[in-house]
Amino acid sequence: QVQLVESGGGLVQAGGSLRLSCAVSGRTGSSYAMGWFRQTPGKERECVAAISWSGLRSYYAHSVKGRFTISRDSAQNTVYLQMNSLKPEDTAVYYCAADPTVSASYYSTAKSAYDYWGQGTQVTVSS
Repeated sequence: QVQLVESGGGLVQAGGSLRLSCAVSGRTGSSYAMGWFRQTPGKERECVAAISWSGLRSYYAHSVKGRFTISRDSAQNTVYLQMNSLKPEDTAVYYCAADPTVSASYYSTAKSAYDYWGQGTQVTVSS
């Protein structure tokens, strides 16, 4: 079993920054592509960023490109989402997710591809 624990959410003013962390424990000897998703009430959970287990490939949703950066520290079994220039529309519950894979360059933006999920962390951006 794999456990994911997010941290780093909170309340920030528009234009500010937050860094989300996702600590991975359990079967850490396996390889995982990782994703950050967000969800607001009444809307589908959307992928905002994803990264391959090698860290060599990454994806960003159009709405966050140039403002958010996903990274991973394999030694610490932690994935980060650095969020800069935050906007009120970034307000959501953010989830990290792990997708077991044997491919170093693979990632998915589909939530159905991810087997493990964290509990979510609230990010609120005030105008």
